[in-house]
Amino acid sequence: MLHTVNKSPFDRSALASCLASAQPDDHILLFEDGVFAAKAGTKYESMVKEAAGKYKVYALGPDLQARGIDAIVDGVEICDYAGFVALAADNVMCPWL
Repeated sequence: MLHTVNKSPFDRSALASCLASAQPDDHILLFEDGVFAAKAGTKYESMVKEAAGKYKVYALGPDLQARGIDAIVDGVEICDYAGFVALAADNVMCPWL
């Protein structure tokens, strides 16, 4: 399953809800303001690092760039739009709003 998180963890609980229901072999994609969770040095770093040890965690590169995020949590992979499409095509999607 592909879980998509597009809300900042600083504003909403979408990331926490996603992680509470994610299962082994699931993928998590952070995009739009959800990429703030991938920023290194925030209070969410340990949560995201732990998640990256259990699941494949991705952050959309263009959204990281648009928000000026250049240092991300270890274990988070950066993907482009083509990668987003491939993830969506290969998985059932579960959006966390």
